[in-house]
Amino acid sequence: MSDENTGRTDNTDNGDGGEQIDPALADAVDSAFDGVVLDESGNPVAPAGAAGEAGGSEKAEKAGEAEAAGSPESESSEPSELERARAEAAQAADDLARARADLYNLQQEYQGFVRRSRESAAGHRETGQAAVVEALIPVLDEIELARQHGDLTGTFETTAGKLETVLADKFGLVRFGEAGETFDPTIHEALMATESDEVDEPSIAMVLQPGYRLGERIVRAARVQVANPA
Repeated sequence: MSDENTGRTDNTDNGDGGEQIDPALADAVDSAFDGVVLDESGNPVAPAGAAGEAGGSEKAEKAGEAEAAGSPESESSEPSELERARAEAAQAADDLARARADLYNLQQEYQGFVRRSRESAAGHRETGQAAVVEALIPVLDEIELARQHGDLTGTFETTAGKLETVLADKFGLVRFGEAGETFDPTIHEALMATESDEVDEPSIAMVLQPGYRLGERIVRAARVQVANPA
């Protein structure tokens, strides 16, 4: 049985009484081959427009690959991971150098502070010792005066001796100024002066009040009477 519109043979019945073909399946197969052009040998031929589009897309893809491969701007526009790592390493080295410099400066400041503190403490200690000695000088003068007059006896003598020993041993106090010494204006204070044929240079004729030295510091100059050559 033939279909007048399509020219296809209705194969629903193969005429031999065999298996029948589903008409819907047959129509689907026929529609799949619609638009296919066959050459003389019966092989399908691609349409001219499709071949052109395929060739054009292939050329465009190759051109894009070549442009991407040959464009230095695409490579240099973004730094590589190696360049970023180098930049980070350089920054870390710079930060480390700055931190070391800051630590060195801090150590120098601390050492200077410790040195100044020690020097200041030593100066304060010497100043305090000198203040104590200066406060006790009038007492020492009374003791020396009593000794010269023979009044330093008994318990008073014992106490005075202990005081002088403590000041000498603990504070380093030294008493100076003796008759017959050469007069030295840096450590002696002349309260009186006389002339004498017995001296060739200014000398101490009499000590009115002894002087006291605390280390290299003169707490009080010896107050004396000077004998000058006649």
